[in-house]
Amino acid sequence: MQSVTAIRHAIEAGERTPKEAVGAALNGIAAADAGVGAFEHVGDRDVILATAGRSKGPLAGIAVGVKDIFDTHDMPTGYGTPIYAGHKPRTDAAVVAMLRRAGATIVGKTVTTPYAFLDPAGTRNPLNQHHTPGGSSSGSAAAVAAGMVPAAIGTQTGGSVIRPAAFCGVSGYKPSFRLVPTVGFKTFSWTLDTVGFFAAKAADVAALAGAATGRALAVDAFEDSAPRIGLYRSGAWNEASRDMQEALAAVAERAANAGARVTDIAEPAELSAAREAHSLIQNFEAALALSDEFDRFADRMSAKLVEALQSGRNTPPEQYDQARRIARRARTISHSLFEEVDILLTPSAPDAAPEGLESTGSPIFAKLWTLTGNPCVNLTAGYNAAGLPLGVQTVAAFGRDAAALSGAHWLERLH
Repeated sequence: MQSVTAIRHAIEAGERTPKEAVGAALNGIAAADAGVGAFEHVGDRDVILATAGRSKGPLAGIAVGVKDIFDTHDMPTGYGTPIYAGHKPRTDAAVVAMLRRAGATIVGKTVTTPYAFLDPAGTRNPLNQHHTPGGSSSGSAAAVAAGMVPAAIGTQTGGSVIRPAAFCGVSGYKPSFRLVPTVGFKTFSWTLDTVGFFAAKAADVAALAGAATGRALAVDAFEDSAPRIGLYRSGAWNEASRDMQEALAAVAERAANAGARVTDIAEPAELSAAREAHSLIQNFEAALALSDEFDRFADRMSAKLVEALQSGRNTPPEQYDQARRIARRARTISHSLFEEVDILLTPSAPDAAPEGLESTGSPIFAKLWTLTGNPCVNLTAGYNAAGLPLGVQTVAAFGRDAAALSGAHWLERLH
């Protein structure tokens, strides 16, 4: 994999130019994408290299893949569906513009599942092409894992950043809710949709997101002392495979041996209820957000998406309002989880990437934190017998994004 921090150090040392770094990414896409299918569209090479040659800022030389759910003024944006084939927005999504201003070079649009929902989109896991890369940010995670680009962006409404990052063995960072603007991407659920970032390791994804947002996200919070870690076996714990449970326990043991104070954290009933409320909120809002598409193009949608939208349309507003009250209580209660710990450690997904391309996997271990808005970072805890990564996530208190990133970085260095 390419490293954001290594590329930046090489450029600062005069060992390579931004144009050369971006050119290497384009070469990587040309060499690897035929087998993986991570990119929906790649820009004109000459234009991209000319742009990279003029780039300035902390992300100069960093080639970025943009999930095809974000608007881009210079590339088509199809939202993963033929309904929008050839659609060309006039302006960039806010986060795309932020990346460009920081010096990043947008090299192409990565594959998304249709409307960033659960239906697979054809991208293969570069670690084993017979397995799913996860979704909905399938192409973004796969492009980084395959070494095509050092960085990519995606979105998460349930588990669409953390899960593909786990399946592909890369760092995926879902920020605190609304830390990064969602202006300019196709809305699915406005109280859940969150922009996310992909890179090789926690230090790389922190550098990427910090430069794009201008926020202090550097991974140095635990340089002088070990973090206090809460081992969070949620109400969904039985959904985790034995491999996943053992991988999480092994990370916790390494952390304790390195000086971390590790304690068990029980899941409050309010958070269990919130996990169950997630789908109702998501589907109700999606039915409104995609109301026109559903009315006019339902025959061109998958059965799974139609079922979800119809469920949302059939949900009375009073039930939606009650689910929102459950979510509000959960957000309040979630603060209490961090009274004695800096970060929580919990699975990113039930297991390693499932075999086959018929499913993108389950978001059950990620969707609660999307609903509560807590920052999360995936890291690889180990590997199963087939050599596929087992991802766990660090979760921090709302607004404590640097702690989630620093905790993941600290744990990565214990391997």
